[in-house]
Amino acid sequence: MGKMIELTAADGHKFSAYRAEPAGKPKGAVIVIMEIFGVNSHIKAVADGYAADGYVAIAPAMFDRWHPGLDVGYTGADLDTARAAMQKAKLDEAIKDVTATLNEVKSAGKVGIVGYCWGGTCAWKSASSVDGLSCAIAYYGGGVPGLIGDKPKVPVMFHWGETDGSIPLEKAKEVAAAHSNQINYFYPGAGHGFNCDQRASYNAEAAKLAKQRSLEFLAKHVG
Repeated sequence: MGKMIELTAADGHKFSAYRAEPAGKPKGAVIVIMEIFGVNSHIKAVADGYAADGYVAIAPAMFDRWHPGLDVGYTGADLDTARAAMQKAKLDEAIKDVTATLNEVKSAGKVGIVGYCWGGTCAWKSASSVDGLSCAIAYYGGGVPGLIGDKPKVPVMFHWGETDGSIPLEKAKEVAAAHSNQINYFYPGAGHGFNCDQRASYNAEAAKLAKQRSLEFLAKHVG
């Protein structure tokens, strides 16, 4: 449905992004921030889903600065490659790419951001660091507890899996308590990556409910 395009950040860095268009006039735009596995078939499908829901959806290749063209699966050597790329990645640099992505789609209307895994952390960071966003949605952002002191400028919705092996439940609950004015949802029996139907941790029920809640949140804050 979508196509790959090239964007340029303020510091001159060129990176690719997957852009998907809605059928009619856009309700606004959604920036989709990838997991550590790159803009792979799953992230493209997520973007296509938001486009089908009426938004211009764009998924920037957030690791192009450190590992150009990353597109891998979830196990074995792919997982090692993804983790190595993540260890090189710097959030402060990545924020420049979020800003460039926002500039690409802001003509569609208000812009929200949704991120998964590392992307959830990036979405949370963007909520306090990127001007022009209308809301942020963070799915199981492993780095969020370490950024608990961030002060978001826009409404944020968090989705946490209660059995997430990467994020201790008490740490997620600390974030929820520190940011009780934001929306925090906890999903019993859902682990890390519960939204991804290509991962062993996929939880169809939690994924469906989280998407429904995310769409209601976007309808309220983006259009």
